[in-house]
Amino acid sequence: GRMVNTASFSFDGALALTASIDCSAKIWIVTSGECLYTLAGHSKPVFSAAFSPDGALALTTSSDYTAKIWSVASGECLYTLAGHGKLVFSAAF
Repeated sequence: GRMVNTASFSFDGALALTASIDCSAKIWIVTSGECLYTLAGHSKPVFSAAFSPDGALALTTSSDYTAKIWSVASGECLYTLAGHGKLVFSAAF
């Protein structure tokens, strides 16, 4: 496996979100350990990931100078926040 940079739980504790150096993040079902979605789209390692307070969105940050907002329900990238001139290290809602 690849190194995981961060891991966090959804506020209800049902899901976990991991950020990895393999350029992806993953949403996991805690009770089964099943990967619900792989959030692929960053071109460089993902440093951090966080759930929104309502659990509907996930935010990822990467060394590709972007942050991305994802739908937790579908695993689809909704927005790419580009324009950062340096690495984007931290994700928080």
